[in-house]
Amino acid sequence: MDPIYAGLTEIFRDLFGDETIRLGPATTAADIPEWDSFQHINLVVAVEMRFGVKFGTLEVEALRNVGDLAALIARKQGRANIA
Repeated sequence: MDPIYAGLTEIFRDLFGDETIRLGPATTAADIPEWDSFQHINLVVAVEMRFGVKFGTLEVEALRNVGDLAALIARKQGRANIA
């Protein structure tokens, strides 16, 4: 598994208290019932801390799914696109 998706999976499972979460590029908030606006903020903060990146408001607002998030992390870390 790609290290970004592995890290994201760990964050999601911990944040939402669900060890069965399986992330894919098309995963959205609609796929995880507990993923509300409050948890979205917690998610962004946890991702920034875990991956050592900082997101701007416009970047966060442009995210449509986990694939977009993973690609943004990769860009911030200077990696090739992982999509």
